[in-house]
This record gives sequence, C-alpha cells and structure tokens, in this order.
Amino acid sequence: MTLLLVNQSRDRVYKAWLAKWLKALSRQLMRAGFKGLTRKELVVVFVSSGEMRRLNRLYRRKDYATDVLSFAPAEEASVGELVLCLPVIRAQSCRSGLSARAELGYMLVHGVLHLLGYDHLRPVERADMFALQDELFTRLCARVGLS
Repeated sequence: MTLLLVNQSRDRVYKAWLAKWLKALSRQLMRAGFKGLTRKELVVVFVSSGEMRRLNRLYRRKDYATDVLSFAPAEEASVGELVLCLPVIRAQSCRSGLSARAELGYMLVHGVLHLLGYDHLRPVERADMFALQDELFTRLCARVGLS
C-alpha cells in the first residue's frame, strides 16, 4: 500500500514509520490471501478530537470522538481512507498498557481490516477479526518495531 498522509491535527505524525508499518502490513495481508494491495493507495488522515467527534456524529450517529473511522474507497486504485484521532489513541494507550505508537499501529491494522470487509458487530465476526488483528500486530511489531 502506498501511503497518502494528511495531517489536519496539531499532533506530530511520524510519516516514515507509518509508511514502513503500512508497507509491512500490506505484505502480511498479501501472504494471508489479499492480493493487489501493494499497488493500491491508502489515505490516512489525522484530525483533532473535535473534528473526529463531528465526523463520528455525522457518519455513525455517535456523539463522541472515536479512535479510527474507515471509509470505503472512492476509486479502484484505493484501499480506502482511515481517519485517526491521536488524542483518543493516546488515551486508549494508557488504558491498554501499550505505548501511543503501539496503539496507533494497532488501530491502523484495525482500520485496514475494516476496509477489507472485516467487522466486529457479531461475536463470531469479532473473534475472527480480532484474532487476525492480533496476529498481524504481533508480526508487525517483530518486523517493523515501534520506534
């Protein structure tokens, strides 16, 4: 996957690490049977808590800032778009015990899986999605690292 990064927040974003993480994720997904991802673009947008709350309210009718929203691709050359909120991700990292970068990596995997058709609304779907998400995250931590 080719990264197209848009930072609309005031947070510092580590583009080189993000590109490396997403390239490794693309390789892992291809090994798992998802073909053609290396030729596709992924748009990753970082927004403020206020903007994420607005988007979550508009698209999901949930009145709070969330960690990641995924949007289906508008064109064939795209995997889709992920909108992320670093303040929410940092707060989650405190609860999960992961570093902020690890939580970001986990949410990137989560969002990409949504774009590939995975969901977690029903228990069976949830188990499948989170098992794959955890497996991919572990592999990426070993291959790419979190620094």
